[in-house]
Order: sequence, then C-alpha cells, then structure tokens
Amino acid sequence: MQADLFLDRPEGLNLLPSEGTVNDFGIVLSKTEADVMFSRLISDIAWQADTALINGSIIETRRQVAWYAQAPSHYLHSGILRQSLPWDVEILDSLRAKVERLTATAFNSCLLNRYEDGTQGMGWHSDSEATGEHAVIASLSLGGTRKFAFKHKRSGERREIALHHGQLIVMRGDTQRYWFHALTKTNTSVAPHISLTFRRFP
Repeated sequence: MQADLFLDRPEGLNLLPSEGTVNDFGIVLSKTEADVMFSRLISDIAWQADTALINGSIIETRRQVAWYAQAPSHYLHSGILRQSLPWDVEILDSLRAKVERLTATAFNSCLLNRYEDGTQGMGWHSDSEATGEHAVIASLSLGGTRKFAFKHKRSGERREIALHHGQLIVMRGDTQRYWFHALTKTNTSVAPHISLTFRRFP
C-alpha cells in the first residue's frame, strides 16, 4: 500500500527508463499566476543575447539568457566564461520559494532562457560544467508549450515531454552523466517561452 502511494507522487515517477531520473511535477502555477510571472520576468530580468565560441569566433545566439546567483560565481561553458548577476530580482525569490517547497531542495542560482518563437531552441547538451554530474536541476516553464527531449549518450534512446505554461520538471541522479537534453525547434507557430532552471551552485 505504501509503494502505491509513492507512485502517485512526482518523485516516484521517472520519465527516463534507466541511468537517470526526471520527475514531472505537472502544472504548479495557476494560469493567472503564470501569466503574471511571465510578464514580470519579461520586464524585470536583465536579458542579454547568449554567446558561444565556434571555430574561434564568438557568436551571438537569438536566444536570450540571464544567470543570477546569490554569491558572485562563474563557470566556463561553450568556450565562454559565464559571470553571474547579483540575486536582486524580487520575482525570482517567490518562484524559488515555490520550487524549493515542492522539491524539498535548496537552490542558490537560476539560469533563465527566453525563446521568442519555435525557431529558437537549445541543442543537445548536458548540464554538468557548473554543478556536477549529480546535480538536482529544477526547470520551470512559462509561456508557449515546447517539446523537451532526452537522448541517451551511448544508446541514442530518446524520451520526450511537452512543457506547458507553469509546469515543473526536475532532473536528478545520473541524468547529466548519461543523458543529453534539448529544447527542440519547430516550424509550428508557438508563443514566446521562458525556462527557469534552479540549481545549487558550489
């Protein structure tokens, strides 16, 4: 009986078949809450174009990003040294508090990605540079529905999930070690999308 109750909890349901754990907490914000949060993030976050070092040249992406941390932090990603912004945006406090309560995990940084339409996405990657292979990463989605995909690094096996307005998923365990993930592009018309990934930075 106890095992059956556990399976009804998000942390008891794994979206991956092996060598990693991804839990879907479902929609955790009402539409009204999510709409307000989305609008405030658009106006309050210090958005900037992301950059990557490709063939010796620094390229700006169309996707916009912002990384906030409670203590000054930096790490190397795609050949570029990333520097955190000071955690002084009020809207992030309320969102972090909700995510921490739901996941029973403390976070001290948040990476935000802003996608204006379906032609903008994120290619296959894993998030281990800054927080390690066994980090707990909570990802909150706002805005248009987008497809989020996982691909096993050795077998190529794939899993996909649609991320809706106000939905929370959590990656943990060996996920970053054995799986790539991506926000896939689409030619279908889709509303702007913001993802917030809360992490515990060393």
